[in-house]
Amino acid sequence: MFDVPPPLQSKGIDAYRRTWDVFFAWSHEPVKFDISELHVTAGVEVAFAAAVMRCAGRESSGEDVDLEFRLTVGLQKVDGEWVVTHEHHSIPAEG
Repeated sequence: MFDVPPPLQSKGIDAYRRTWDVFFAWSHEPVKFDISELHVTAGVEVAFAAAVMRCAGRESSGEDVDLEFRLTVGLQKVDGEWVVTHEHHSIPAEG
């Protein structure tokens, strides 16, 4: 997975799970994701979804922020089941 906060890339399920600790420490309760756009392209063995989303949290400075980000998820059919093989979060670069 490629993420907005460090680390840039997490490999393996244990590293992926640790990224949620960072997110939950930052996010507001209850955690809420709002999807404003969602596009799915699916084939027989491969699919991907791209979304524009929002969530909210608190920075270390104490500032509350609304974060708009893009999520892209790639999936592959493995042994008859869909498996996430790629996940990428990104935010717009500052001008």
